[in-house]
Amino acid sequence: MIITRVETFAIPPRWLLCRVETDEGIVGWGEPVVEGRAATVRTAVHELSELLIGKEALRIEDHWQIMTKGSFYRGGPVLSSAVAGLDQALWDIAGKALGVPVHVLLGGPVRDRVRAYSWVGGDEPDRLGEAVAAQVEAGFTAVKMNASGRMTRLATVRDIDAVVGRAAAAREALGPDRDFAVDFHGRFTAANARKVLPHLAPFNPLFAEEPVLPEYTHLLGDLVACSPVPIATGERLYSRTDVLPALRAGVAVLQPDLSHAGGISEVRRIASLAETFDTPIAPHCPLGPVSLAASLQIAFATPNFLIQEQSIGIHYNDGAELLDYVVDREVFRFHDGHLARPTAPGLGIEVDERAVRAADGRVPDWRGPIWRHPDGSFAEW
Repeated sequence: MIITRVETFAIPPRWLLCRVETDEGIVGWGEPVVEGRAATVRTAVHELSELLIGKEALRIEDHWQIMTKGSFYRGGPVLSSAVAGLDQALWDIAGKALGVPVHVLLGGPVRDRVRAYSWVGGDEPDRLGEAVAAQVEAGFTAVKMNASGRMTRLATVRDIDAVVGRAAAAREALGPDRDFAVDFHGRFTAANARKVLPHLAPFNPLFAEEPVLPEYTHLLGDLVACSPVPIATGERLYSRTDVLPALRAGVAVLQPDLSHAGGISEVRRIASLAETFDTPIAPHCPLGPVSLAASLQIAFATPNFLIQEQSIGIHYNDGAELLDYVVDREVFRFHDGHLARPTAPGLGIEVDERAVRAADGRVPDWRGPIWRHPDGSFAEW
C-alpha cells in the first residue's frame, strides 16, 4: 500500500488537518497544527510529504525516524507538529487497513471509558461560578480554568485575591466530589507561582498547569518542592528529551499534546517514560476532532492515563466547532463526563471531507493576543 498524495486544509476556528491518500483508496487523517502558526506548519507538512509519497504506508516507525532525524535541524514546535499530524494519519491508515482501532495496535484497551474535563475560561472571572455549574449540569466531573488574565511580574494582594477568588468560586460550584484544574499558562514568574500556589491549596485543585514557561523547566524542581498543589506541564514539550527534565523535577502530571509532540508514535513513548517516574499523563487537546481522536487512542491504551482535555464548546472556538467536521457525532458524546471507547477502525472517526474542503482557507490564520503591562512592556501569556 503506497502513499500517493498528501493534502492540507486550514479550517476555522484555528486548525489544520492533513489527508494522506494511498493507492488502495485508504485515506488517513491527521491534525498538524501550532495554534497561531498554521500556515507555517502547513508548509512543513508539504516539505515532509516529499519523504512519504511513493513509500509504503505501513512503515510508520521508519517514516517517523526519517521525518524527525533525517535532516541536520530537528525538533521544535513547527517540525514536531508537522510530524505529529502525518504520524496520526499513518496510524489511521494502518488501523483502517487492518480493520481495528489504533488502540488495539498499541496493545489493546486498558479501560472502557475515559474521563474528560471541560474548559470554563477564567481570563475574566465574571460568572465563573455559573460556567462551572453549567458543566456540572452537563454531567462533567472536572473542569479547567485559567488562573488569571495578564499577570504582573510580582503579584499584588489584589492579584492573589483574584486568583484565589476563581478557585473558591469553582470549588463552591463543584462541591467535594468533583475536580477543577488551574492553568497558569506560563503567565506567572517563578516568584509569583511560589506566592500563589499555597493560597490555592485549601481548594484542592486537581493540578496547577504550567506555573512557569517551558524555557524555565529548570526551575520546576524548586516549585514542586514548595508547592502543596500538584504541578502539571508538557503542552509545550515536544519529545522524550524535552519532558525528561520535567519528570526529573517531580511534576505530578505530564501533558503531551498529540498534535505537537510527534504524534501517536512519540506520545506513546513519552507515556512509557512517564510511567517509570510514577507520573500519569493528561493529554493536552484544545484542538479539533482528529487531535482528540488520536488522544483517545492513546488514552485507551495507556495504563498511566489520568484525564483527557477536549475543546467542545471552548471559548477559543469562534466560527466553527469540533463536531462540525465529523460525520458521526456519537463518537464524541459524553456520558457522565466520560467518553466511550471508539470501536471503528483507525482513529475511530469519519472526517466530513466535504465540510473540511468547503472550510479550507475560509478564515485567516488565528493569532494570540498581544498583552502589555501598565508601563507598556510586553506581558507574556
